[in-house]
Amino acid sequence: MIDVTHVVDVTDENFTAEVIRAELPVLVEFTADWCPPCRQMGPVLRALATEEAERLKVVQLNVDQNPETTNAYKVLSMPTFMVFRGGEPVKAMVGARPKRRLLEELADVI
Repeated sequence: MIDVTHVVDVTDENFTAEVIRAELPVLVEFTADWCPPCRQMGPVLRALATEEAERLKVVQLNVDQNPETTNAYKVLSMPTFMVFRGGEPVKAMVGARPKRRLLEELADVI
């Protein structure tokens, strides 16, 4: 049994397996340890991972440790959120936001 209350950490090495090949839409948070708004998003993302587990996979990618993926998607600001569906990025959002607003912004892609 997979622990769905948990936001999965992805890396350059497993990004394709965890995100590109995922069956569900995937919300990727491009994050960094030094980023206070990223830390603010932790509880929001954990709640989202739990509540939307049937419809959405939630993962985090540390930009400092995974430059390949970060550069491939031209991520410059933290946190950046990208939704991948069918292996393709379908939406990108920059900056921390409350859960309600994040859910509203995700409504058309999940």
